[in-house]
Amino acid sequence: MLVKGDKVSVLDEAINGVVFAVKDKEVAIETEDGFMMTFSVNELLKVNDSSNLMDSIKRINVGEIAKEKEIPKPRSFVKERKDKYEISAPEFDLHIEKLVPNKRGMSNYDILTLQSETAKRHIEFAIRNRIPKIVFIHGVGEGILKSELDFLLGRYDNIAFQDANYQKYGLGATEVFIKQNSK
Repeated sequence: MLVKGDKVSVLDEAINGVVFAVKDKEVAIETEDGFMMTFSVNELLKVNDSSNLMDSIKRINVGEIAKEKEIPKPRSFVKERKDKYEISAPEFDLHIEKLVPNKRGMSNYDILTLQSETAKRHIEFAIRNRIPKIVFIHGVGEGILKSELDFLLGRYDNIAFQDANYQKYGLGATEVFIKQNSK
């Protein structure tokens, strides 16, 4: 239904205008050029007023747009096989950002010392509490923390270690196995 003041466009012609009068099935419009023309109702198409910004904004559904822009999480088809009763090993991240809130003012020596002491504390805890396996996440980097960790682990008689599962950690983790004494 067209009423006076509606903006319209003529279907088969490049004419736009504003409804001036409506009488039965005939609609008089004033074109953008200022001419008065008469058309049948079925020859006209009502055009939304895009100059009224608030009306346009109200029609936007933000929820739908957010859903469209959401990036789907990639699915991983590699599944690590576990025994029914296997308990996952505790993981300890030795990255300095995970150990202290702010590393400003710390030298590389201080950082490496803190990381080594943290690893040693976790090893001692695992030995005391008879935890059979732990994982240290050290990252790839230049390999200094990994070599320091290897040196530290080599000083224990009851410990075996190897690179952790590549599929899960990449090259940046070491798996530590603690052999329990039967004392």
